[in-house]
Amino acid sequence: MSNIGKLIRFERIFNRGTGKTIIVPMDHGISVGPINGVIDMKQTIQHVAMGGANAIVEHKGLVGEGLRGKGPDIGLIIHLSASTSLSPYPNAKTLVCTVEEAIKLGADAVSVHVNLGDEDEKEMLRDFGNISRDCRTWGMPLLAMIYARGEKIKDGFHKDVVKHSARVGFEMGADIVKVPYTGSPESFQEVTDGCSVPVVIAGGEKMDSDKDILEMVKGSVDAGGAGVSIGRNVFQHRNPQRMVEAMSAIIHRGLGLDDALKILKNA
Repeated sequence: MSNIGKLIRFERIFNRGTGKTIIVPMDHGISVGPINGVIDMKQTIQHVAMGGANAIVEHKGLVGEGLRGKGPDIGLIIHLSASTSLSPYPNAKTLVCTVEEAIKLGADAVSVHVNLGDEDEKEMLRDFGNISRDCRTWGMPLLAMIYARGEKIKDGFHKDVVKHSARVGFEMGADIVKVPYTGSPESFQEVTDGCSVPVVIAGGEKMDSDKDILEMVKGSVDAGGAGVSIGRNVFQHRNPQRMVEAMSAIIHRGLGLDDALKILKNA
């Protein structure tokens, strides 16, 4: 099958000029409930779209909630994996949507979540492989969110663990890999060097400091990262639009940390 469909969809979730992306995941409702920032989806999506985000991630049932009727376009990535914090096995992700269903809903890409080191790793990898196959069949870009979480994992942010995680995503056929930031440009460079598809960073828990968030963004891009996939540190920010604008200044405009912080100064 021709790869043209995947290329067209890819352009909807990446900036054509920079080859980088700002993705805002909003799939948190299944895992932790209706937290602040994902209650009024239409409003939140409008804010991040106005700020210049390239795409959002959400579950299939939220697709209609985000229809805005006006404002900038924004790419749609439908998340295929789920688990809840109420489960005795919160790290065991289960497939809850298919590539074909995502196509019918108008998705520009799909995403899967795999927790390496979990006792259910083998099932998640099997599902990942099946989704990767289906994405190749249908010309659908695949974002793989790969984390290391389990009894054997002493530090899920260690460079050796993160670069292994990114490599798993690449070798399994993902078009984009999402991993944690390793803490420095030097260590994250090893992650991007070992992965031949775009690597974006996760945002993790809500941070108190705008500077810490933007330093992480800047460090990852300087190390060859392709952008971000940051949720709570965007949609729970006091001004989500401005936070996306600040990230865009670094990722798409190549500006420095001080310039990005100025955007947030009066936010």
